[in-house]
Amino acid sequence: MNMKKVIIAMGLAFGVSIVASAADKKPAHEGPSVSVPAGDIKFVDTGVKSDGKELKAGPAYGNLANGRHGTFVRAPAGFKSAAHTHTEDYYAVVLKGVGANYQAGGKAVPLPVGSYWFQRGEESHVTECISDTDCLFFLVQPGKFDYVLSK
Repeated sequence: MNMKKVIIAMGLAFGVSIVASAADKKPAHEGPSVSVPAGDIKFVDTGVKSDGKELKAGPAYGNLANGRHGTFVRAPAGFKSAAHTHTEDYYAVVLKGVGANYQAGGKAVPLPVGSYWFQRGEESHVTECISDTDCLFFLVQPGKFDYVLSK
């Protein structure tokens, strides 16, 4: 057998062993499976207010004050945040109402139920509930939630 064939055979064997060992590894799991009815989600004040209206947060997993989390956020009808940033990126889905999330100074694009947005961390933006009814969003964030007013 020539050297070229030996190198190819060794490479194939190495590749197969990597794939086999990756298949043997079990994924890390978050914890036990849970099911929580909507009525059992406990909403608390967030301290984020605008014109006397305050955002409320209800945990799904994790803790928004300490680290990685998934959180339901209720925004009262007509709520419009001040321009602000968050340290961490986050992902959001509109579950109820019509929301908007846009860069400070930009134009609000209506986001009806089923819509999605991604908000880059440290980027100034405004979040609104532009419907006549309250909004419900679901956020997923890899770190703690903070709210820093833009300068």
